[in-house]
Amino acid sequence: MQKYEVKDHEPSYLPDGKKWKLVWSDEFDGTELDMTKWDYRLAMMGKRHITWDDEGVKLDGNSNAVFSIYEKDGKICSSQLETGHNYMDGPVGDGYTFDGGLKWPIGKLRPHKFLKKYGYFECRCKLQQKRGWWSAFWLQSPVIGCSLDAGVAGIENDILESFEPAKAIFHSNHVHGYGDDHIQIKAGVGREFDEKEAQEFHTYAVHWSPEGYTYYIDGVEDGHIDGPISHTPQFIMLSTEVNGYRSAEHAPTEEAIQTAKEGDVFLVDYVRVFDEE
Repeated sequence: MQKYEVKDHEPSYLPDGKKWKLVWSDEFDGTELDMTKWDYRLAMMGKRHITWDDEGVKLDGNSNAVFSIYEKDGKICSSQLETGHNYMDGPVGDGYTFDGGLKWPIGKLRPHKFLKKYGYFECRCKLQQKRGWWSAFWLQSPVIGCSLDAGVAGIENDILESFEPAKAIFHSNHVHGYGDDHIQIKAGVGREFDEKEAQEFHTYAVHWSPEGYTYYIDGVEDGHIDGPISHTPQFIMLSTEVNGYRSAEHAPTEEAIQTAKEGDVFLVDYVRVFDEE
């Protein structure tokens, strides 16, 4: 891996044999989140999510975005950031126009802030330390599932998922949307950190090219997927989610309730996107 220096910040390590240029980044400098780069994701599949909130990300003044788990209005909440939008997510109205005609069951569309096709996508972060919630760094197509042609429809590309402290699981690509045609393709083994490593920052990255997806943890290759390959621009997601609300009970787990009382954070040092020159 070759070192790429970023002034006053930790360097990136990029695959050898290529020339790279930085095309987008957020170093999370200052004290306010840059909303020209991010939006909060508050809805999923046409419905407002009761625990995805817009108060769970703060900058600490030391170039970190701090994601928190917390209680609000009787719910255990956390936040998700995105640089674009899935067209299916916006809350949908009653589904009928004023004259009784049908309306396409899609909510109001919003402009994207950053979409990218191909490149090296990297995040440096410190995983959550307690149970009851999980974190992820991933890419999603705005039109995922609109076609069985993944090149046109795009995919979900899970670069990092951590469902319990000190552990990053394998990487996944989700193809053909989330209905009956859904396919999950796995790569790598992830990483389980010892007690000391769990207190440190680590990098998670994917090199997405017309030839496939190669994943990296701390600059070491951890799996490859040949395809199907998205050939459409996709947006970046940094997300946290509380355990329990996707269950039949739609309620937080006891671990989530306890962690919200005690406090815990998922820290992100930077997100960077590079292009091959």
